[in-house]
Parts: sequence; structure tokens; C-alpha cells
Amino acid sequence: MKLPMKILYALAALSALSACATPLAPEPVQSQPAAAPFELRVIGLNDFHGNIEPVSRARIAQTGQEPDRILAGGAAYLATAVSKARQQSEHSLVIAAGDLIGASPLASAYFLDEPAIGAMNRIGLDFNAVGNHEFDRGWRELMRIQQGGCEKHTLREPCGVEKPYPGADFEFLAANVIMPDGTTLFPAYGTRTYGEGASEVTVGIIGLTLEGTPALVEPSGIEGLSFTPEASAINAAVNVLAEQGVEAIIVSIHEGLFTQVGYNDKSCSGVSGPLVDILKQVDPRVDLVISGHTHRAYVCDFTDIDTDRRFWVVSAASAGTLFTDITLELDPATGDARVMSADNKVVQVAHEAANPAYGQYQADEEVAAYVAMYVEASREAADRPVGKVAFPEGTSDPSARDSVLGNAIADAQLFATRDAGAQFAFMNNGGIRSILEPDADGTITYGDIFAIQPFGNQLVTRTFTGAQILAVLEQQYADAERVVGLQVSEGFSVRYDMSMPEGSRLLSATYLGEPVKPDATYRVTINSFLASGGDGFALFKEGTDSVVGSVDLDGFELWLAQADMTQLPATGRIVELTAE
Repeated sequence: MKLPMKILYALAALSALSACATPLAPEPVQSQPAAAPFELRVIGLNDFHGNIEPVSRARIAQTGQEPDRILAGGAAYLATAVSKARQQSEHSLVIAAGDLIGASPLASAYFLDEPAIGAMNRIGLDFNAVGNHEFDRGWRELMRIQQGGCEKHTLREPCGVEKPYPGADFEFLAANVIMPDGTTLFPAYGTRTYGEGASEVTVGIIGLTLEGTPALVEPSGIEGLSFTPEASAINAAVNVLAEQGVEAIIVSIHEGLFTQVGYNDKSCSGVSGPLVDILKQVDPRVDLVISGHTHRAYVCDFTDIDTDRRFWVVSAASAGTLFTDITLELDPATGDARVMSADNKVVQVAHEAANPAYGQYQADEEVAAYVAMYVEASREAADRPVGKVAFPEGTSDPSARDSVLGNAIADAQLFATRDAGAQFAFMNNGGIRSILEPDADGTITYGDIFAIQPFGNQLVTRTFTGAQILAVLEQQYADAERVVGLQVSEGFSVRYDMSMPEGSRLLSATYLGEPVKPDATYRVTINSFLASGGDGFALFKEGTDSVVGSVDLDGFELWLAQADMTQLPATGRIVELTAE
């Protein structure tokens, strides 16, 4: 069909007009400059163990040298150190990698570690990953420590000074601690957002303890909980954070490395330990790992170990004597983070005899006053003399497989349970938390022995067969890398050889000069931690005719009171032989 002429003329005119018209220029697009990366100052802490007062002879290791011994740590001095570090950047974050509480000195432990939490509130801690010692008094008491209040879960009364105890201002994290309903005991992760608008970056913090925690705490205190593998828990949390758009990720894990380097040597030399294998399985999207548990100090670029993982792994020894000062660069364009610098710094107390090789810090007045309140409240108990001691030849190092102090504690436990029919006693050396340092005249105080045995375990006497005893003694030598030593009381002796195959390293065990007979029965005293299967000794749960006695520390005090001067027992009850 043909169009009418008038329509054709109109279309032609419109076409001509369009051809002559000047095209309209598009509106200019204003280019926005990309948001610049910025710093986040991260302060790493670990294994504080309620050390609210300074450590008198803190060990500062230097590569290839004897360690220096200095006055370091203490909540008031750590507060100043953390504050100065935070002031270096506009944005900051303070993270602890577990064992914030537990196995603590008397001034904190006497009050159920409430003062350790109060000190960290004042220092400005943001997150703490649970460690094995957080569970020393059971998970219900740990919930009270987080939430506050005065509900009683232990033999000791809560809220001894602050009434009511207010709880923690920071968050506990527990990515691999699972409740019976499948939820985590505490959140798996937390987040913090820094910057504004186009410069905004959210950081995810994942916290967890070691999977082996059940072997390190009293089983009754974690009944109903399960502890899942570390790497899988981390990776699951990384995936959840990534789904939320969080790319900057920090892991705080209560598991650690063993190294052969000084406190701030970054060579990663001689790195070993279970954390190595865990981190090789961790999602490469992790940017930083703050670790603990081994009480070692290291700053290690994990890329030197595994080129597929670009994060650093750090640890600041223990007791607040060091902290790790880390600078993260946050990139708003990608939302990612990377470590720009990381240094372990010594928290040396400022005083006239301070070591000039390390920086010095004055006490934060507010935190110092808070600590002094608790120290004064515990002073009467701490300063009370409980006896005098004399040392024989032999090591008093509580970590040794045969030590003067371990023998003394085993003897004390036997002494305190004779009425229950005890014939001998075993003491796990992991439960001995400090050395014994008497005054010049040999005097020791309740505070001294409390530092050695801070857990408040009760003494349990049970009947075991000789076969069970021999199996337990053999078990302690199963792992050549980590011997879980049992100290023995007077009249008992052990001979072993670590060069023999696993399962045949126990050469002999004798009681009163006679070999332990597999078909005989014996009355044995152990602490309640071992009695419930602690340190992996499940056989200790199988004893019969249990008698529960006094608290272990009370037994030690009674043993010391027998004489005006107590001669501590010599070593030699446990002998390591080398096979010919």
C-alpha cells in the first residue's frame, strides 16, 4: 500500500531536519578516585593466664644466646603498651588467642579470674578465642565469666570483691566448640567495620581452641561439648564470612608452633608442632593468624613454609610479657587485607635496673589501682607462711620427667590420703604450674604453693590392678614428641627407654622394691583431673572404691607442716635408660 503524498512530504522534511541538527553532547561523567588503602593496627596477645601482676623473671629469648631475665608484664604495664601501640593508627583491634584465664597466680585465681577479665576490659580487649584453660572450671563457669553474675559453679565463692561481677566487655569466640544442639558455645566469629562510605572495610575474626582440649581439662567440665578439627572449623567460618562479603580475615587459634629463634626473629627457623599441619589446610583467604598454647614467641611469614598461603602466624610468649604489634593494610577496593609489618615487643616494667635492650613502660594508673584492689584483697592469704623447705640436688623444673617438686607433691598427696588406704600417688607434671622459690631462710608462703597448684583439684584414692597401673605408665611414653610425665611418690620407681618401640618403653615399675604385679591390686591417689581421664589417661576412670579427699593444695600444706624445715625429696625415682 502506498502512503499518501502529504505523509511522504512530512517524513522527508523530518529527515532533512534531523540531518541538519547538531547532536546533543552527552553529560560528562565525573570519575571518582578509588578509595585509598588504610592501616589497621592489630595487637595480638596470648596465654595471659591471669598474670595481673608483673612477672619477676620473665624469660626473653634471643637467637643463639642465653635468654634475658627481666621484670615484665602485669596488666597495668600491658595497658600502657597496648595504648601506645593503638595510638599509632586511627583504627585498631586487640585480639587474644586463648588461655586468658586459668592456671593463674593467686591474686587472680583466688577470685576465679574475675580480676583478669576486669583488667582486660580496661585494656580494651576486643576478642578472645577460648583456650583449653578457659575450661578449667567447666563451661558453665566460663559462661558466667563472659556474661557476669554470681552464680556458683565451683568450690570457691564468686564475686569476692566486685558485687556483682560485671562480666567481660569483649567477646569470647569458639568456632570448634559444639553444644549438643549443634550450635557453638560462643560465636564462631565476630566482625568489625572500619572506614566510611567508599572507604569501608569489614574485618572478620575467627576464634577457636585446639581440638585436643578434652585431653587437657577435667572431662566433667566439658560434658556434652565436642571439639571439632581446627582447619575445618576455620574454613567453614571463612566461607560464611565470604558469603557476607567479608574478605579481610584474622584467625585467633589456641594452638601453636615450636621454633628455635628469638622472640622477634622472623626467620621461621626450625618451625614444628601441630599448628603447621593445621595451617597447611587453612583456606588461603585467611590474612593473619594469632596463635598461642606453646608459650613460644615467634613472628613467621607462613609463605616461607607454604607458598599457597600468604598469611603470617604470630605468638607473644605468655603472661603479658610480650605483645605482637601488627599493621594490616585494608584495601577498600577489594575488601582484603595484608600484613605490612609484625613485631613482638617486650612489656618491660620501667625501673632503675631495667635492661636497656628493651623498651620500658610506666603503669596505667586506672588499671594499676584496679589490680591493687585485688592484690590487697588476696594479701592475707598470699603472705601467710606455710613452711620452710630445703632443696636437695636435682632439678626443680616442673616440666622435667623427674623433678624435686614433682616428687614433693606426690609425697604430699600420699601423706594426705593415707587414711583412705593409699599406697602410692601419681602427679601429672603438666599440673605443676610454677617453680618453687623460697626466701633466703627457706620460708614459703601460701601464695608460693598456690602458684604451683592453682587448679583446686581434689585428691581421689582408687583401687587399680597392677595391669592397669602398668598400662598407664606405658601410655605416658607413647608419644616420643610429648611425654605426659607422671611423677611418683616415695617407694615407687620407674625405669624406661624412649629408644625402644612404642608399647615397650616401660622397662620396670616397682613398689617398695618389688615389681608391680599385674594380678595384684593397689590403692593409688591421683588428683581429680587425672581421676576423670585428664591428659588422656582414660584408664584412671576405671578404678574402684573411690574415696574423695581434700583439695590438693590443702594436702601439700599439711605435708609441709610436719616439720620446722622440710627436706624436699631428691630425684632418681624415674630413670631414663638408653638401650645398648
